[in-house]
Amino acid sequence: MLLLGVAAGVVLSTAVLTAASWPRTEVAYRSASPASLPYDGSRYFLRMEHLRDLSGDDSYRMVIGRQPDASYGHWLHIDTYLGAEGIRSATWTESEVRVRFSTGHELSVPAGAFTGGR
Repeated sequence: MLLLGVAAGVVLSTAVLTAASWPRTEVAYRSASPASLPYDGSRYFLRMEHLRDLSGDDSYRMVIGRQPDASYGHWLHIDTYLGAEGIRSATWTESEVRVRFSTGHELSVPAGAFTGGR
């Protein structure tokens, strides 16, 4: 009986540790283009995601596209340092979306890179 309890404990501990380190994606920032600025008749969405893989490594990616869920669009890999510090703001204009990070860095993505179904 004791052996069965120990085996169950090992299995349960392994399951908990695996679940805790399972790959996951968390939304770190969201922004939407203003309704008054329809690039090609559509609204666009910017989303930065924090990804963690099975080994515990972190990475960040930004997606700009027509889908609020970021399932399709213009993908950019963001430096881990910038991603961890976070985005302070996103400013949408006819020619670009300008992202300002909390570190003071800025990233400009030309509208032509994310409009037209990219």
